[in-house]
Amino acid sequence: MKVMTIVFALAAGATSLSCFAATTPAQSSAQTSASTQNGQWIPPYGVKVPEKTRAEVYQELVHAEKDGQEAYLNSTLYSHG
Repeated sequence: MKVMTIVFALAAGATSLSCFAATTPAQSSAQTSASTQNGQWIPPYGVKVPEKTRAEVYQELVHAEKDGQEAYLNSTLYSHG
């Protein structure tokens, strides 16, 4: 039984290493430089997300409190019980 566990672990490790070896350091640095431009992060596929002001974010928070989104998230996603 231990032999099968060891064989499985080695096979899984060997396949996962080949996935990471597919990208060369030159490719990864090219991908990194493509996602930043003039010190600003650009989302994938070049789709720019419009920036929001503090007032817009605050209004979204107030809206989430009023329509129950915040209470729902607190009771489901953030509950520890």
